[in-house]
Amino acid sequence: MIIMKRLIVFIGILVCHRLTAQLPEDALRVSWTTPSGTAREQAIGGAMGSLGGEISSNFVNPAGLGFYRTREIVLSPGWQLLQNKASYLNTNNSGYTASHFNLGVSGFVTGHTGYNGNNSVFSIAVNRTANFNQHISYEGLNSYSSGAEQYAEEFAYGSEPNIDKAIGTPGLYSYGTREALYTYLIDTATVNGQLQVIAQPQKAGLLKQQNDLRTRGGITEIALNLATGIAGKWFIGGGIGIPILSYTREQTYREVDASGNTNNDFQSYTYTEKYTSKGFGLNAKLGLIFAPTNAVRLGLAIHTPSVIGVSDKIHSSMNTNLEAYSVPQQVTSDQLDATYGPANTVNYNLYTPWRFIASGSYLFGGGEQDIKSQKGFITADVEYVTTKSSHFKPANTDGSDGSDSYYNAVNSSIKSIYKNYLGLRLGSEMKFDTWFARLGAAYYTNPYQDSKELKADKLFLTTGGGWRDAGMFVDLAFVACISRDVNFPYLLSDKNNVVSSLKQLSGTLLLTVGFKF
Repeated sequence: MIIMKRLIVFIGILVCHRLTAQLPEDALRVSWTTPSGTAREQAIGGAMGSLGGEISSNFVNPAGLGFYRTREIVLSPGWQLLQNKASYLNTNNSGYTASHFNLGVSGFVTGHTGYNGNNSVFSIAVNRTANFNQHISYEGLNSYSSGAEQYAEEFAYGSEPNIDKAIGTPGLYSYGTREALYTYLIDTATVNGQLQVIAQPQKAGLLKQQNDLRTRGGITEIALNLATGIAGKWFIGGGIGIPILSYTREQTYREVDASGNTNNDFQSYTYTEKYTSKGFGLNAKLGLIFAPTNAVRLGLAIHTPSVIGVSDKIHSSMNTNLEAYSVPQQVTSDQLDATYGPANTVNYNLYTPWRFIASGSYLFGGGEQDIKSQKGFITADVEYVTTKSSHFKPANTDGSDGSDSYYNAVNSSIKSIYKNYLGLRLGSEMKFDTWFARLGAAYYTNPYQDSKELKADKLFLTTGGGWRDAGMFVDLAFVACISRDVNFPYLLSDKNNVVSSLKQLSGTLLLTVGFKF
């Protein structure tokens, strides 16, 4: 699909002057996330904003911890199976299947009832709040544009291009552009008396393009929260979270001449890249639950942005075959670093969105005051996520490295490309003596401004059950997810961009084992 996406690439030329250009999609990756928790929380669609009495409250509404009167230890291992499919330039690609271990909420809660009947609770828990494991692959025939044009654009920007200076100055241009110059994938030529930058693949006219992306890692968060229950009606909680970010992307992008012409100065080029991003940060969560009756609970929660200090590294290589134009060439970022000096690390600060959660629950039976007589509940959450407020800041706060204008451009693009989105969660549970049956669903709306062209959303269907007796409980959940998103193989500022439509199917099996004492 070829669509007008100039709003994305108004940063295109400016961004490329950075070593590991932070793009708007990097902000979305840590923003468009969904709750993960225990098997019980997942089985009811993640709707834990007002229910309480669950260790997952640490990551949704910490006020829910105020229902605890005893101590509890919880462990929640899981396993996820997923398949990605992609459509690119009217070509459907079957995609890949992958599986991996997943960690739900695990930790410790201790509750104490004081002489006045009010509860005081402390909890420490760990959870995988974002999962980046996936494998995307697609290919198609393109007679419109080439990925090499992004390097030509970057090199042509600004003063008169100087090839030797561009290759030999670390940090002046991206590795891709320096490697494209070194291997003659892009070059200069005088046309009508003017010096121009040319991209060799454009001479082919028809290109077979292939893009393979493997990503892994996630965000693991440690939460420490305090909560209290007052008179059995008001529950207040809050605390801090320590998110630990680990992300690795391995990309292989290839273009091959599909015209059949063996004398047009281009046969193929392959660009490979390994990009790693690591960091840790801090956030806060505050919550309130009001129980006007034993059967009704209303909840509100606020999650502040996570401020994450991030360090990025990149290693890349390029291979070209330009027929008679030059002999086959190869160069790596490590070779450039060894010759001209290293420049493969950049540090910055990432700010994730605000999150606001409103929730309501209705309990059948005895309510909080008479747990044994409870028969079940129905609960719902509405979450509002301010994606447009995500932004980057340089690690060097005085701006002496000249990065302020770059990050300002990226942040402006985030506001232009994305919109705030909603998460809608609904869940129910029925109790049969010591056994429980659960059902839920969740839907997350499109975070892109251009929702007509860029189709993206997430739908979850969940179910599960559990058993609890004599201070022990075991819960099991299955979560099915259908997710849509898009991927741009490259971004150009002077023409429309091509985009791949992605569809992911996943199933997660989660087990929770806990002990009350």
